[in-house]
Amino acid sequence: MQYTQSKRFALLTITLLLAGFSFRASAQAITGDEIKAQFLTDWQRAKSYTLDYLNTMPADKYSFKAVDSIRSFAQQMLHLASGNVGLISTATGEKTDFPRGLEGRTTAQTKDSVVWYVTRSYDFAIESVQKLDPNKYGEMIGQDPRKVSRFAWLLKAFEHQTHHRGQTTIYIRLQGIRPPNERLF
Repeated sequence: MQYTQSKRFALLTITLLLAGFSFRASAQAITGDEIKAQFLTDWQRAKSYTLDYLNTMPADKYSFKAVDSIRSFAQQMLHLASGNVGLISTATGEKTDFPRGLEGRTTAQTKDSVVWYVTRSYDFAIESVQKLDPNKYGEMIGQDPRKVSRFAWLLKAFEHQTHHRGQTTIYIRLQGIRPPNERLF
């Protein structure tokens, strides 16, 4: 019986090796313009997804904190908005008059204000990415130890907003509400 299993294993191994040699892996180059188009698609999707989160949370729950020592729902979203503007501004070099310190402004904590600031931050991100020449993605910017390429800053900006939107999932769930479904595409 062992001899038969050994023969089967050897035959399977040889077959897989031969099959592997018959396929060619080919990588297709991606252009800067294609990367830019994907960034723009992803930022539009993220904007829509975040607005779904903002519209899912009831207006009277924007001040809700899961525990006292963390940001409220409104503060999380305002932090997300400030991060969008700050990180994208660094990545692209675009300037804006977006206000600082929104998390601490009581007048910015209402649903209408939060939605406005978050929307404005995504619009700034999308417009700034649209203006950025893809040939500049490799430029190193920032100060050590945060001196990285513009491309890396763009990735960090996207990661930041995803992280903070994700944190607000628990805020919504603690209200007994189902958060919006994930949107990868």
